[in-house]
Amino acid sequence: MIVIKSRDEIEKIRESSRIVAEVLQTLREFIRPGITTWALNKKAEEVIKKRKARAAFKGYKPSFGSGAYPAALCVSINEEVIHGIPSTRRVIKEGDIVSMDVGVCYKGYYGDGATTVAVGKVEDRVKELLKVAEKALYRGIEAARVGNRVGDISFAVQSHVESHGFSVIREFVGHGVGKRIHEEPPVPNFGEPGRGPLLKEGMTIAIEPMVAMGSGEVRIKEDGWTAVTVDGSWAAHFEHTIAVLEEGPRILTEL
Repeated sequence: MIVIKSRDEIEKIRESSRIVAEVLQTLREFIRPGITTWALNKKAEEVIKKRKARAAFKGYKPSFGSGAYPAALCVSINEEVIHGIPSTRRVIKEGDIVSMDVGVCYKGYYGDGATTVAVGKVEDRVKELLKVAEKALYRGIEAARVGNRVGDISFAVQSHVESHGFSVIREFVGHGVGKRIHEEPPVPNFGEPGRGPLLKEGMTIAIEPMVAMGSGEVRIKEDGWTAVTVDGSWAAHFEHTIAVLEEGPRILTEL
């Protein structure tokens, strides 16, 4: 069931989403070659604790039976698409691209967001990957208007990505956000315009393009969480939590 939120509820989701935005901004400034992915996780936890919020991912148990997620932050490097588990042994290197995904619960409401950054110099095609993936996010947001359908968001993302020779990841999707971190409806990054659930005033959703340089096929690593591209091609992930409003989409995960 899709839950329609009141303006007051949207403001509460906005509060948690602003903490998400603060975490991601802090991490963008903190990341550098030589630090571990666990150091990024610790920094994320520091910000969340300072804001008297709770890390939504830590202890999260999915329906597919991988056990509880052990960290506050997902950190995925290069060919890792999403759900990379932070580690004291994983060191970030010059030339890596690092995707960071975080969820926050504050006063009973959730926010969810992600970004991908290049650490130092990367090849031009990798720069283009990041640029296209982020632009696809905003194309999807532009389509999230009252009277449109979820398929309009999906098509906006897919068409932008594929027009630049990249692939969307099809196995993972965006989702509703509210009193739970994952709500209805699912928001795929591929689809047909005019199809899927109708977008109504008061819907709050996370739009999150996951884009690969290669085929876009993925597999799950032995840890039961980390999704990687089958062909080893690099991938990027961007995400905003937004509200669908009569006056247009409102991004909640912004400072």
